[in-house]
Amino acid sequence: MTKESQNIEWKQSWSDDYLKWICGFANAQGGRIYIGKDDAGQITGLKNAKKLLEDLPNKIRDHLGLMPHINLLDEYGKAFLEIIVEPATVPISLRGSYYWRSGSVKQELKGHALTDFLLKKMGMTWDRVIEEKATLDDIDDATIDLFRMEAANAGRLPDTAYLSTEDLLKKLRLLTKEGLTNAALVLFGKDPGEFYPNLFVKIGRFESSVVDMN
Repeated sequence: MTKESQNIEWKQSWSDDYLKWICGFANAQGGRIYIGKDDAGQITGLKNAKKLLEDLPNKIRDHLGLMPHINLLDEYGKAFLEIIVEPATVPISLRGSYYWRSGSVKQELKGHALTDFLLKKMGMTWDRVIEEKATLDDIDDATIDLFRMEAANAGRLPDTAYLSTEDLLKKLRLLTKEGLTNAALVLFGKDPGEFYPNLFVKIGRFESSVVDMN
């Protein structure tokens, strides 16, 4: 017998609260919800299966913007529904909230977890996000000069010695036409904590086969 898992959920009857489960599946790896099965996966059947088959596509579309496949199945004379949810390529929300399927648990994404989820769905990482409040005045010239010197001593980026701070940051892809990235402020900012109070950085140094983390 198939077990309830990361991608499978069983419900004896429909409740609009299960839109959260569909949202969670769509934001994660997709999945299937069976309406008309108990917690052990036994078919209990649905008296209103055909009515749900008509109503659910519109309800799911109106609340989530999704059109999952919904199948009416029958075993041993008992009807039940199979809702097949594909993973979405964009973030899916329900009434302004975002849900995620983790293991066999549905959870609402909040705070940093929500930020990371939205960035990844948009193909971005935190370090590439533009800090709109920052300007070149927030960049520390002494740190930039030290970088130039260390890069020259290491024989890397030899053509950066005479670049202005602005041009150097552009070359390093830390400054775009939209502004400074988060990474620019972490690496070269006068006071990164002004923008990111809870920031901490871990640095790995590779030496032989050992990695030292500081």
